[in-house]
Amino acid sequence: MPSFLLFLWLSLLLAATIAPAQTAPLNATLDGYEYPFSVRYLPLKLEGQALRMAYMDEPSTARPNGRTVVLLHGKNFFGAYWHETIKTLSAVGFRVVVPDQIGFGKSDKADIHYSFHQRARNTRQLLDTLGVKKAVIVGHSMGGMLATRFALLYPEATEKLVLENPIGLEDYRVGVPFQTVDQAEATELKSTEASIRKYHATYYPNGYPAAHDQWLLPLAAQTHSPDFPKVARANALTFDIIHQQPVSYEFSRITVPTLLIIGQDDRTVVGKGLIKDPKILAQMGQYPALGRRTAAQIKGAKLVEIPNVGHISHLEAPAQFYKSLLGFLG
Repeated sequence: MPSFLLFLWLSLLLAATIAPAQTAPLNATLDGYEYPFSVRYLPLKLEGQALRMAYMDEPSTARPNGRTVVLLHGKNFFGAYWHETIKTLSAVGFRVVVPDQIGFGKSDKADIHYSFHQRARNTRQLLDTLGVKKAVIVGHSMGGMLATRFALLYPEATEKLVLENPIGLEDYRVGVPFQTVDQAEATELKSTEASIRKYHATYYPNGYPAAHDQWLLPLAAQTHSPDFPKVARANALTFDIIHQQPVSYEFSRITVPTLLIIGQDDRTVVGKGLIKDPKILAQMGQYPALGRRTAAQIKGAKLVEIPNVGHISHLEAPAQFYKSLLGFLG
């Protein structure tokens, strides 16, 4: 082979080796993306629209204890990232139900008025359909706001409440400038794999783990789909309810046994990029203080502080997370 052809071949081989893999497009409901367990669908009719809410319902893989745990995902996630948590809980006797809320994951991306009240009601309807009268409600990030609302609306259906680095421990309206849904949507429409990766990296103060790509790449793949405007609209509508429907003033009303698991290095603020005043920015997202304040507001609440951990302890520090969770569930 002539030397210049050999050089060209080696150059192309090296480029193919180091170039990032292209992510095939995924549509609004992640069709073609496999969840770790079988997915079922709950039909809903909301604001005149016939919609489907996806969920996983995994039975115990050990001797059943007759109890159910519901796992509620965050805004930038979908139910599949609870994979190892599902396995851990089912291995000790729990039935585990994991919905994708309307607007997320494999559920429909409806352009409707979103609210935490409606999402709590949808979740209750799912449990009623499955014959679950009472469950442990576990919420991470935005799922923590939803779990809180569920416990406030349906204490009789809430055996225990677990909040893992929930957002909404403070009222974002106090420090985050207002933006309209249209403005939020315009920002969402600009999302790329690079921008999503940059944001997700903030969840891990000790460095972004390569394993997290399995939860990031499906979101990036949606940005290449003709369906992405539906996803962006749903994300913008959700951003709006996070800001306009705070739960931070109602923690004292919670009557069920509650556990807060707080990664101490978390500094998440929804809408952080909109804050221009550095003094305000420095005051917000202080999870150590927010966790202690919230635990003090909830009668009898237990607080577990995990040092050197960020926003997602069930992924970053699973052993500590499971020990705290299972110890509380008993």
